[in-house]
Amino acid sequence: MNVPLWVWLATIAAVIGMLVFDFVGHARDPHEPTLRESAVWSIGYIAIALLFGVGVGVFSGWEFGGEYLAGWMTEKALSVDNLFVFLLIMTSFAVPKVHQQKVLLIGIAIAIVMRGAFIAVGAVIIEQFAAVFYLFAIILFWLAWSQIREAMSSDEHESDAGDSRLIRMVRKVLPTSTEYDGAKLTTRIDGKRLLTPMALVIVAIGLTDLLFAFDSIPAIFGLTQEAFLVFTANAFALLGLRQLYFLIGGLLERLIYLAHGLSIILAFIGVKLTLHALHENNVPFINDGRPLPVPEVPIWLSLLVITGTIAVAAVASLVVSKRRAAAADAEEHDRAGA
Repeated sequence: MNVPLWVWLATIAAVIGMLVFDFVGHARDPHEPTLRESAVWSIGYIAIALLFGVGVGVFSGWEFGGEYLAGWMTEKALSVDNLFVFLLIMTSFAVPKVHQQKVLLIGIAIAIVMRGAFIAVGAVIIEQFAAVFYLFAIILFWLAWSQIREAMSSDEHESDAGDSRLIRMVRKVLPTSTEYDGAKLTTRIDGKRLLTPMALVIVAIGLTDLLFAFDSIPAIFGLTQEAFLVFTANAFALLGLRQLYFLIGGLLERLIYLAHGLSIILAFIGVKLTLHALHENNVPFINDGRPLPVPEVPIWLSLLVITGTIAVAAVASLVVSKRRAAAADAEEHDRAGA
């Protein structure tokens, strides 16, 4: 896929423009978004992402269009899972709802920059060392195991982000206030300049984004090795995450099988990447450095598995959550009657 420099520059400018528009148009005026506002903007960003995929298919071929769509759906699913952690951070630091938009936008901007750097490095490494596909496959299998292990744990998402080791260290080294001063990162109390809890929230979000980059980059490179598609799939999956946070905030706790679904997707991409590595093999101690005649997973199958897994996980989550809620209500009603 040959992407001219002007297309790269125009795409990056468009992503920056959408972030600036989002910040100026919404986060500058602190408020808690309504359900309607969040729904409209979420649909808008999803439509932009899908239209971009159609554009890739029309101008570069549907093989690349399919790779972009598979990558975007995977990154979007991972982003929704990441919202659990954002919710934990917001709750742990008691971030006022009117300022949560600003925190999320800063987090999205940090994530795009970090993933852009990881993508640039990953693309260079892949071009020079085909053996890195084996390493990415191992990482994906480990991530899949971590996802399912966390999903089976009853303590998932219950740790206190505000009491992490790094945050405690920051509080000890840098003077920090206990109260928010609007959305300011610093405040002055009794003549002393102090960090506000908002600054600590940004630190926590930034560290979380760094960890998320380690998760997402091997997954997307398992679906496409085109740096342009990797970047755009990540960028369009992150854009609109702020609106999605407020739109499905009440549903997050009900998506109980999302981690299970993600573990299946990551393991599937790991298998796909392993087959691709064997097909392109040049590692001396594997088949004397010669490629192996193994089948590769077509992009249509990747799309089918990713879409189907996300759909089944979402439907199963909502059905089981509804049954559990009904059972809890019935039990509470019985206790009240007794």
